[in-house]
Amino acid sequence: MTTRQPPGVTDTCEPWLLCAEQRDFLVVGKPTRMLSVPGKEAHKQDCLITRVQQEFPEARIVHRLDWDTSGLLVLARNARAHSLLSQAFQNRKTQKRYIARIDEPLAPAEGNIDRPIGPDLDRRPRYRIDPEHGRPSQTRYRTLDTQPDFTRIALEPITGRSHQLRVHLLSLGRPIQGDSLYHPEHARHDRLMLHAEQLGFPDPETGIWQQYELPAPF
Repeated sequence: MTTRQPPGVTDTCEPWLLCAEQRDFLVVGKPTRMLSVPGKEAHKQDCLITRVQQEFPEARIVHRLDWDTSGLLVLARNARAHSLLSQAFQNRKTQKRYIARIDEPLAPAEGNIDRPIGPDLDRRPRYRIDPEHGRPSQTRYRTLDTQPDFTRIALEPITGRSHQLRVHLLSLGRPIQGDSLYHPEHARHDRLMLHAEQLGFPDPETGIWQQYELPAPF
């Protein structure tokens, strides 16, 4: 019998993908169940950035994906690129699109979610909608198709809060399939059905817009 490791520990045999190799940055694909960066505990040292650095020792993390979210990340290859890419994310000069699966259709089929998010202090590491103390959070969504067992949607986060997409959809009564934190029947799926499919940002050297896509595996 295979014993599953606790959430937050890399437990996938799926390799990371090199999607683009440029002078100042790398674009990589992270599989589900892989940390983006090391955790504090000794058993949480295996992660995307340490694996990438085995081949590209200069690689630096710019932004992150949750342990169980798969998809695209850009990594800087020098200090200047790291500073400029980090500023682009902080100043919302990037574009991200995620694909998610939920159990039932949303009504309306597309729209904006504008609800503040804060930590759920009684149920860490969860987050929740917190009108009083939460940070402003906005997400655009659009329905792509509906099947008997799921609805596939595209999500574009305007802000970048922790667990934003997961909590916003939960607030609409549509938790993401396979979400072990927020879906009451997450065990019906073998992974979180959330994938960072598209990533756009300005080239740190030229300012020319760069756009990359990695189709969702579900």
